[in-house]
Amino acid sequence: MKDNNCGYCMRGELLEQFGIYICELDVSSLILFKEQSHPGRCIVAYKDHVSEIVNISDDDRNAFFADVNRAAKAIHAAFHPDKINYGAYGDTGCHLHMHLVPKYRDSFEWGGVFAMNPGKKYLTEQEYSEMIQKIKANL
Repeated sequence: MKDNNCGYCMRGELLEQFGIYICELDVSSLILFKEQSHPGRCIVAYKDHVSEIVNISDDDRNAFFADVNRAAKAIHAAFHPDKINYGAYGDTGCHLHMHLVPKYRDSFEWGGVFAMNPGKKYLTEQEYSEMIQKIKANL
């Protein structure tokens, strides 16, 4: 099931407003969040346009969390954060997804809740490409 107004479903220009597609995982897509105040920040988006975790089977829920775990391990290996914050919201987009937000001691927002889109740090295409290659190398 797809929604024509959803960046996670349709990709293209809708996704490019906030993220860059990295790859498919078992039941989800891995996306690099363009705003990189937290180096390595990604999104794991479930394969179908469902709003809630309770809308998928137990097997798919377990596979979704396995995808989140796989992405988190890759982020830890590639960027060495001190902690990853996990955020699952979706009040507006209504597509099951989770933000993986690396946090670094003595850095931006350490010790507090992460801002959804602080709008402070965007990278060049080359820098995004290098980040994506680091993540893919550790998946």
